Amino acid sequence: MYKVVILAGGKGQRLRPYTENTPKPLLRVGKWTLIEYVLSNVKRAGFDKVIIATGHLGDQIEEYLGNRWNGVGIKYYREKELEGTAGCLLKMKDDLADNFLVLMGDQITTIDLKNIYSNHIAKASNLTIALKIHNVIIEYGVAMIDNNRILNFEEKPTYTYYINTGIYVIKKNILDHIRVGEDFAKDVFPKLLNQGIPIDYYITDEFWADIGRVKDYEFYRDQMSLIEVYNKLR
Repeated sequence: MYKVVILAGGKGQRLRPYTENTPKPLLRVGKWTLIEYVLSNVKRAGFDKVIIATGHLGDQIEEYLGNRWNGVGIKYYREKELEGTAGCLLKMKDDLADNFLVLMGDQITTIDLKNIYSNHIAKASNLTIALKIHNVIIEYGVAMIDNNRILNFEEKPTYTYYINTGIYVIKKNILDHIRVGEDFAKDVFPKLLNQGIPIDYYITDEFWADIGRVKDYEFYRDQMSLIEVYNKLR
């Protein structure tokens, strides 16, 4: 049974023109393609096989990676039409372990997948979301107001938020709440919370980069600092 699913079927519309003839997971950043960074992190965590859900130009991904990458076995599921980031899992249900990771095929990260998975199992969670700490510095003095009066001033405060990294650990029975065409963030998470099904989280401050837009891709493609990430993952 498979404990890791990598979603690699999107059209990458925000990354055009780079994705017109190349699927987003095969865009190269430094020494590797995006999906190779994902696979390397999977291997580092001790998982030896994955399912990759392909779609747009998926034949290129299958041809490039084959059935094994650097010791990690690969099974493919091809989406003929977009079935949603959550909905696409339904057709592979029989191949999935009782608890499994879902990863995006267009991210570069050193987030410890083994720790996330172990944390999920230890808590007997239904669903765990990896959250990245994100600090936002306001470059101005901020006024605190109430009842038409200023109560206080705070000079250039820092606010902390928690970003959804798109890394999930899911208990298999959660698939019973998912329908074809549904996405995790837009459909499934609100539905589960409305039904009173708890969602757990795992907070991390490890390196994480979502390569979703042209400016993101061009920035990280040209960053020499990624050598450090590569050296950690290889």
